[in-house]
Amino acid sequence: MSSRRRKPAWLKSRPPSGERFTEIKSTLRDRNLHTVCEEANCPNLGDCWSGRNGPGTATFMLMGERCSRGCNFCDVKTGGMDPLDPDEPENVADAVAEIGLDYVVLTSVDRDDLDDGGASHFAATIRAIKRRDPEILVEALIPDFQGDLDAVDTIVDAGPDVLAHNVETVERLQWPVRDRRAGYEQSLSVLELIANSAVYAKTSLMLGVGEYDHEVYQTLSDLREVGVDIVTFGQYLQPSHSHLEVFEYAHPDAFDVWKAVAEEEFEFLYCASGPMVRSSFKAGEFFVEALVREGKSIGEARAAASAAAE
Repeated sequence: MSSRRRKPAWLKSRPPSGERFTEIKSTLRDRNLHTVCEEANCPNLGDCWSGRNGPGTATFMLMGERCSRGCNFCDVKTGGMDPLDPDEPENVADAVAEIGLDYVVLTSVDRDDLDDGGASHFAATIRAIKRRDPEILVEALIPDFQGDLDAVDTIVDAGPDVLAHNVETVERLQWPVRDRRAGYEQSLSVLELIANSAVYAKTSLMLGVGEYDHEVYQTLSDLREVGVDIVTFGQYLQPSHSHLEVFEYAHPDAFDVWKAVAEEEFEFLYCASGPMVRSSFKAGEFFVEALVREGKSIGEARAAASAAAE
């Protein structure tokens, strides 16, 4: 099914604008920092950076703007890797302070060209932020480091509050969706290590790439079995003609069903699910803040997240 037909009404997003948007963009450019919001053409950039439903936020993308892998769903540039910027951890910490964030999301490109995949650089950034203000909550969305669990441990030891790694899709569709160096079992091993630490484990799946319902159900079962706490569902959108086509646009009701299945049947702590949901999503941040910072119950934290998503 071609993705170039007209998108349904529920996939409309507003263009970025406003003083807060300009402020965040200027802060990032001044420090030569990148965000996955821009590099991956996130449809929520307008809402997140403009500050609707709370202060503006951005997901910092570490280790450059080019990825060593080439996943067929992702719009981040690939190849031509640059050396790491040794000042980046402190620059990110400076930007967090200037923007005034109390919840920070970090992610990165894959850096298979580096001995540790960039894990020590990731950890240094987390520590730089926490050193400035230990009360800031840090969520890190990490690569699989080619299955190197010592690299994952390096990031766990840095003390993030939430550690995410995206399985992206069901087992059958890992290829052609993901780069061949990724893999379902490899991702599950990363998530299991995270879940066995003192950090909340989180992952994300895309709908609309050709998955069957029973495969999504099995994926949720596998994720819960290894101890994942938080899961998100979002609609896959084709970035360009050269990327994987959209198989279907899932109706918002389908996302509501998967949220109920995840929370009520599999007892995930929280599930953010909707056509415009991405792995870094403000409602999820509200859930973690309510749970961790405010000490609310799971039910109260879910209610806070639902209110933020409205």
